[in-house]
Amino acid sequence: MIWQQLQSIAGSYPLALRGLGMTVMLSLISLVLGTLVGFGLGILRTGGNRLISAVIGAWVDLIRGTPFLVQIFLIFFILPELGIELDAFTAGIIALTNLAACFICEIVVAGIRSVPTGQVEAALASGLSRWQRMRQVVLPQAMRIVLPPLVGQYVLLIKDSSVVSAIGLTDLTRVGWLVVQRVPNGLLVFFLVGLGYFIVCYPLIMLARRLEQRMGAAHGEVQL
Repeated sequence: MIWQQLQSIAGSYPLALRGLGMTVMLSLISLVLGTLVGFGLGILRTGGNRLISAVIGAWVDLIRGTPFLVQIFLIFFILPELGIELDAFTAGIIALTNLAACFICEIVVAGIRSVPTGQVEAALASGLSRWQRMRQVVLPQAMRIVLPPLVGQYVLLIKDSSVVSAIGLTDLTRVGWLVVQRVPNGLLVFFLVGLGYFIVCYPLIMLARRLEQRMGAAHGEVQL
């Protein structure tokens, strides 16, 4: 029985490969855009302008405090009522990019604020402009703090990409739902779907672990 089901699942290999490709494409585009936007928001939020910081903080809190499924439904189903027509792929990219940017913004803010004040004051005394201080002094030091949680956030985003199946995109999760209609063994089908996500995420998990170990070792050397 199981062997027959496995054979039937194997027949869906082209569809599964297409779904995996969609998941990787969505995640990759959203990761790149979300990282760029997130770093920009993080830098702006720590720039000293209280109004800008408050607006960004309110938006970040709103996105982080509401379900991602609700956010993607608002983008895909509500925006067309306001005259903004989006296909499922574009809506998925926008929703994932926004989600990633908000979480990455908080990571970047924490990293920037971890830089000792004395370093910033020394850069200021050296006559560096605000952008030069950020680029040459603050960000290089903050990146050591930012990198491990940043990579961890990438893993979470890849897993969150499964929600796009709710708006009709044929990603890996939706392929699982399509296959389970032909193979009445949901445990087996979604075990394989989960395995697919694990294969995509595992290199990033190992990278995050490696970065954390290197940071821990460097911190220990500094303490010695």
